[in-house]
Amino acid sequence: MFPLRDTIPSRRKPYVMWAIIVANITIFIYELSLSNGELLLFIYHHGLVPARYTKGHVLLYSRFLIQYNRFDLSPFVTSIFLHGGWMHLIGNMWTLFIFGDNVEDTLGHFRFFVYYMFWGLGASTLQFLISPTSQVPVIGASGAIAGVMGAYLYFFPWSRILTFIPIFFLPFIVEIPAFIFLLIWFFIQFFSGAFSIIGLDFSGVAWWAHVGGFLAGLYMARFFSKKYFED
Repeated sequence: MFPLRDTIPSRRKPYVMWAIIVANITIFIYELSLSNGELLLFIYHHGLVPARYTKGHVLLYSRFLIQYNRFDLSPFVTSIFLHGGWMHLIGNMWTLFIFGDNVEDTLGHFRFFVYYMFWGLGASTLQFLISPTSQVPVIGASGAIAGVMGAYLYFFPWSRILTFIPIFFLPFIVEIPAFIFLLIWFFIQFFSGAFSIIGLDFSGVAWWAHVGGFLAGLYMARFFSKKYFED
């Protein structure tokens, strides 16, 4: 399933959402300017490598040893703004574009930014707890964006998502209630993550970051009420 748009217009300009998109694109363009070796080191230093906190080092290609400062927690944040390729970036930014404007409209600009960062931290933390000795960098905004999706589910369950569904190579475009679309998406992430734990998934996707971000978004959204928080 691929979301094309939702049916709820936002009342205010989503300035923070656009700023996040611009920041991700800018950083990715910087990544493209690096040589392969420089990019590898950049990702291993600014991506979330769980082994840096449990082992203190990573051995690359059995030849290059990277020593880490275990007390540097910045990768839990910086990893949220890194991407591994054009499709990774475009997929994440498009999903943020679909769901982010309405969530920012509901929360307000400042709270949306704060919540977004918390959702990203929640995503990174769960992925770390699931695979604490992994030497593979966890990068991408998808965990934080999963938080946006979780909040969207809470705020707009009856919205409709215009969705592209390829079935036997035939394109189908249908409107799906948001709660159905998002719950299907969530269970795909959850069961894919479960398969990865038992060694049946080789996609390299940080499924548990998606699960953690989504649950953080759903959990935090329930404490928000316009009755108490008005911009």
